[in-house]
Amino acid sequence: GVEGATAAAQALSLPAEAYGNDPQLEVMWAMKAYNHAEIYFNLISSVDPSNLKLTKVDDRIYTSFRESFSDLNIKNLDPDMLKTADAKEKWRPFCNQFDGVVEDFNYGTLLRLDCEKDYTEENTIFATRIQFFAIEIARNREGFNTPVFQAKKQPS
Repeated sequence: GVEGATAAAQALSLPAEAYGNDPQLEVMWAMKAYNHAEIYFNLISSVDPSNLKLTKVDDRIYTSFRESFSDLNIKNLDPDMLKTADAKEKWRPFCNQFDGVVEDFNYGTLLRLDCEKDYTEENTIFATRIQFFAIEIARNREGFNTPVFQAKKQPS
């Protein structure tokens, strides 16, 4: 209810050092990330993704992303391109340039590996919010999310 949501919002606004490894907090973060993923998937299922604007700085994010990751296969992401030590080193300067530009740029969120499929355990990876924006803005602009919209538009 409202009281629970208020408590969760307050808890999530405190610094991480205040918690250690609180299992309840981890569940709240997972729920928040899942809710964000569900809302986003419903959005690209309902509206032509090529017309979506996810942030006030989509153009800057997209340009910088494609300059830094011109060869990244965004249709079917390889988790190693986000999670290995080398990948993290390449992503770090890209992500950090959005500190103070994109709210909560380094918060965790869920990202689909295969953009033509829904969020499932097998098709989901944990990423930072700016990685999510960069990849999803590119998928929207380059037409990779369009099949999701077209599939939901089709009569069953």
